[in-house]
Amino acid sequence: MRAILPFLCLGTLAKALYFYIDGTTPKCFFEELPKDTLVVGHYTAEEWDDQRQAWWKHDGISIYISVDEVFDSEHRVVSQRGAGAGKFTFTAAEAGDHKICFTPSSNSGRSNWLSVSSPNGGIRLTLDMAIGESSAIESSDKDKLQDLATRVKDLNNRLQDIRREQVFQREREAEFRDQSESTNARVVRWIMIQLTVLGITCAWQLSHLRSFFIKQKLT
Repeated sequence: MRAILPFLCLGTLAKALYFYIDGTTPKCFFEELPKDTLVVGHYTAEEWDDQRQAWWKHDGISIYISVDEVFDSEHRVVSQRGAGAGKFTFTAAEAGDHKICFTPSSNSGRSNWLSVSSPNGGIRLTLDMAIGESSAIESSDKDKLQDLATRVKDLNNRLQDIRREQVFQREREAEFRDQSESTNARVVRWIMIQLTVLGITCAWQLSHLRSFFIKQKLT
């Protein structure tokens, strides 16, 4: 008897469940999907940890996920291998039954994971699936994208402010440089005028002294 996932009712629906898988034996579910329905699944595989005395994630666990279109001669639309926790998505191209299978593997060295009949054996797989329109399922992703877009916009605004500040600083530097050059030019001109006046004054004084000494000799 095949297992049916009671996920799809009206509109978008998301449910989480967990189940146990024997070793490398695939665990399959059948879901009847309408055409153009987006399915997003999140899964977490755990193995019994004797030290923690609890089901725990293990780096050596991997999950192979396959999705077949039962109505189309088992045409495979998803074939992916992931870590012990991950995500898979697909869109139903046509309405009909879809077989969703999970096949675990582990290199932890613990033999009990091969059989659910062993104490705390097998792999416990937690599955969270959302089935419905993409706009409803991806609303959280869109919110994240919108948040990122807002942050990028804020960063662009800050960058524009920094650029305007840089332009303002360059304009002030150019204005200060022009004022400095103008002031220096005026100082140089004033020094030249002072030197010219001083030279004329010295020449006049020398001429006057010469005339004075000449008159003194004549007398």
